[in-house]
Amino acid sequence: MANEKNQAIEELLSPDNFDFSTVQIINEEGKVVNEDLMPDLSDEELVGLMEDMVRAREWHQRTTALNRQGRLGFYAPTWGQEASQMGSINAIEKEDYVLPGYRDVPQLIKHGLPHDKAFLWSKGHVAGNDYPEDFHAYPPQIIIGAQYVQTAGVALGLKKHGKEAVAITYTGDGGSSQGDFYEGINYAGAFKAPAIFVVQNNGWAISTPREYQTAAKTLAQKAVAAGIPGIQVDGMDILAVYAITKAAREYALAGNGPVLIETLTYRFGAHSLSGDDPKRYQPEGAQEEWRAKDPLIRYRQFLTDKGLWSEEKEEEVVNATKELAKEAIKKAESLPKQKVSDFLKNMFEEAPQLVQEQIDYYEAKENE
Repeated sequence: MANEKNQAIEELLSPDNFDFSTVQIINEEGKVVNEDLMPDLSDEELVGLMEDMVRAREWHQRTTALNRQGRLGFYAPTWGQEASQMGSINAIEKEDYVLPGYRDVPQLIKHGLPHDKAFLWSKGHVAGNDYPEDFHAYPPQIIIGAQYVQTAGVALGLKKHGKEAVAITYTGDGGSSQGDFYEGINYAGAFKAPAIFVVQNNGWAISTPREYQTAAKTLAQKAVAAGIPGIQVDGMDILAVYAITKAAREYALAGNGPVLIETLTYRFGAHSLSGDDPKRYQPEGAQEEWRAKDPLIRYRQFLTDKGLWSEEKEEEVVNATKELAKEAIKKAESLPKQKVSDFLKNMFEEAPQLVQEQIDYYEAKENE
């Protein structure tokens, strides 16, 4: 069985593999359909994946509520993408670097970001970007696709310094149309930099459907031009996402270069909470079709069949997450409000005369 599993992984990770069929391990009923790729996880680790998805979904609910109350600023919903996000981030290690997009705050939290800093980032507070030196991550990137170029550079730096670590990044299907996307995967491929590039294909770049983005049948096949492996995964199947990301990490650390992973997933709801309404542009019935593929439903069934999950266990995780969110927002709101003079000071290590004059002016106004 181990040899069959290794062979299956090796075939998927070959740059000459042009079969971009969707990789799946458990189907919508929670049944195992691909034993060859089943990851070697203990019962405790299997349960941990479910706990992370439940936390991520509850965190989405708490963040949405706080946004509606006017206590948080920008927020990009993650409801529906828990398997893609938690499956991939669980497959990497603490020494690896995470370069997220703006929808990838849950991965940062799992990687070690304090919860209050997640809220501070949403509030636009500079303290939300102030990370400890031993926290290997970058703040969420707002510019679409820019993190792909940054990841190529970070991964090459890790290689040049002989670090046993990879850089992982995320974008959406819309991000795969950006020039930075191509430049990032091409550069990393040319220098065999240890990077994992994840495209979370949720079908829509705000109101633009995926079929308007490219004539390519899959986004995974875009890896061919860069000479690197490209794999399409069922992004609603946390075990498949975990297994492929884990294999991609091992492949990259072995000196083979980067891997592009396309996760087929779906965001239930709006692109962001800034006025987007998917009912205006998504076809009728799209939500219902994807809700049947809900990652929590299928994985909940998988664990229940193994006697590893219960409603009581899930309720415990939900209640604990609510308490975490309550304490985090309290801490985030306890920080002093930002000042115009602070913004100016943060722009330069040594302020030019004109900027210093503005700082002096605003400080005087703020102290009145």
